[in-house]
Amino acid sequence: MLVLGIDTCCMPASAAIFDGEKLLGEVTINNGNTHSQKIMPMVGELMSSLEIRPRDIDCFAAAVGPGSYTGVRIGAASVKAMAHGTGKPCVGVSTLKALANNILFFDGIICPILDARRDRVYAAEFTGDGSLSRLCEDRAVPVAQLLAEIEETGKRALFLGDGALTYREVIKERLRDKAAFAKGNNCLNLAGSVAVLGYEEYMAGNTVGYSELVPNYIGLSQAERERRERLKAENQSK
Repeated sequence: MLVLGIDTCCMPASAAIFDGEKLLGEVTINNGNTHSQKIMPMVGELMSSLEIRPRDIDCFAAAVGPGSYTGVRIGAASVKAMAHGTGKPCVGVSTLKALANNILFFDGIICPILDARRDRVYAAEFTGDGSLSRLCEDRAVPVAQLLAEIEETGKRALFLGDGALTYREVIKERLRDKAAFAKGNNCLNLAGSVAVLGYEEYMAGNTVGYSELVPNYIGLSQAERERRERLKAENQSK
């Protein structure tokens, strides 16, 4: 049983293969957003190193958002193409759940956050005692609102993801000793987690055909928000 996972939703481009018991290999590059140029050569090199052919893969898993709109599209399109070409099923995995899966044990709230700009983040909340339990759905929310909600719980919260880097000082100022931060690779979006969660979905029968794999953008892109704001301003000036 082999699952190929891909995550291109944020700064890292990452690909991994999981066999149901162990991670066979993972390749991650975290130096830019040219994912359209990187991800398929990375997949090819990973498969070559493991002496695995595309038709050997039983299921293709993609992080389908939230995250960078361009990155989400690239990852979903790559998996759709491979699933189509091999006739195998695919699975869409929440970018935030895959990120939270990097840390499965924490006495408090595990809070993956991704920078959505304009003082907003894509966020979700989980508890972890060896497996993840979701406390809320993925959402786009102002940072101040998210921190206020967590503060009200009185619990410690562990933050991870690029939003934890962007808003680290804001989080520390608001939550003080109730805030903790993931370190090193645990703070990155990694395809190993996508592959593991993809395997779990496969075993639960939650696969789709390539044409049914749909990105989960959650909110409007920055370009679309700006377009709507511009149109609104134009209409108000008439």
